[in-house]
Amino acid sequence: MTITARREQRMREILDRRLGSVVVVLETVYRRHNVSAILRSAEGFGLHEVHLVTNGFQPSRGATRGAERWLDVQVQSDTETTVRGLQARGFQVWAADLHPDAVSATSVPVEGPIAILVGAELTGVSDAARAVVDGFVTIPMQGMTESLNVSVATACILSHITTRRRAKVGVGDLEVARRDQVLADWIAREDVAMKGRMVRSELQLDIASEKAVDSR
Repeated sequence: MTITARREQRMREILDRRLGSVVVVLETVYRRHNVSAILRSAEGFGLHEVHLVTNGFQPSRGATRGAERWLDVQVQSDTETTVRGLQARGFQVWAADLHPDAVSATSVPVEGPIAILVGAELTGVSDAARAVVDGFVTIPMQGMTESLNVSVATACILSHITTRRRAKVGVGDLEVARRDQVLADWIAREDVAMKGRMVRSELQLDIASEKAVDSR
């Protein structure tokens, strides 16, 4: 059993629109609904790579269920190593923070690969993050409220960043080799899922037949 040609074409179209040059880093964001919402936003805006920096905390079980099926979610142990690793790959890392030098998401440079780092729900980004990032990004607020929920703030920032980055690179820029590998992985996973659904359906039919026999 294999996926339909229509399903495979859909996957190819999605991957053609993927941005490999925009990454999200979540630093000790531990609430399940926030992690899930950020992952949905990342996938929905066409990103492919997300880093979960635990810094020693234990993520909630099931916190990454959902949209992560279509993302490359990498769990990291500490912030500095993660940021330095992205910078070595050519990314500028910008922390979402109410820093005095923070700029709007409409002003962040998008000429090259960019990573957006968001911090914990109550404390924001860590001092370790502030020490190594390339800059700070914020969302100008016009009301009495001074900040947004971390998942909402991330979505707002990504909306601006991805739109502006696509204006530079076109629809998507995920490397061809990586795109081909992801497609192969998606197809293989879908095949396994389809076989699993078929087995469960056959088992349910067998149980229903046995109940029908027993009731005679």
